[in-house]
Amino acid sequence: MLCFLRGMAFVPFLLVTWSSAAFIISYVVAVLSGHVNPFLPYISDTGTTPPESGIFGFMINFSAFLGAATMYTRYKIVEKQNQTSYFSTPVFNLVSLVLGLVGCIGMGIVANFQELAVPVVHDGGALLAFVCGVVYTLLQSIISYKSCPQWNSLSTCHVRLAISAISCAAVVPMIACASLISITKLEWNPKEKDYIYHVVSAICEWTVAFGFIFYFLTFIHDFQSVTLRISTEINDDV
Repeated sequence: MLCFLRGMAFVPFLLVTWSSAAFIISYVVAVLSGHVNPFLPYISDTGTTPPESGIFGFMINFSAFLGAATMYTRYKIVEKQNQTSYFSTPVFNLVSLVLGLVGCIGMGIVANFQELAVPVVHDGGALLAFVCGVVYTLLQSIISYKSCPQWNSLSTCHVRLAISAISCAAVVPMIACASLISITKLEWNPKEKDYIYHVVSAICEWTVAFGFIFYFLTFIHDFQSVTLRISTEINDDV
């Protein structure tokens, strides 16, 4: 049986494939429509102008939902593992979940408020999504090491930490360079003074975004042993 069809593994698998498709499809449509330069646009640039804005908004909204579902399932997995064999304070796991969900809300804001229409709200949502997302991966990496070797292999822990470290290293220059850009626009000329800031921040943005995708890919193995049960009870007194 395919690994992503076992247990709840389809949840992070769907998150990874859907989010990758969202970025790639929006980029391709935006480039083919002539709305962005093919060389290193911001992710948000590829979802600003119709028709790609509709595709971007719809797909990123669903990605935010899948992200929240994945994070909550991961939270319940760690909670159960911790009850079986204590390795970390439950508060650590809860803080990680809350930050992850806040990051998903940020994704929803990014999807629904285009950068040229409402730039302040859009940028605020992006900041929430990236910063909270990076901190989430760092906390989950620490939890992975604490639960090793009973619940995670050492190699998985190393991979998660490496992705977290790269994302953390990229998010700082991304924010710093983006804050130095004096104007928000879709088309850039290499001769413009802010162009180098745009290039650096765009590279870092794509790095962090796909860092998240590869990080959630490491959850697939953990989710294979998890099953979802829905219980319905009817109260006769009502």
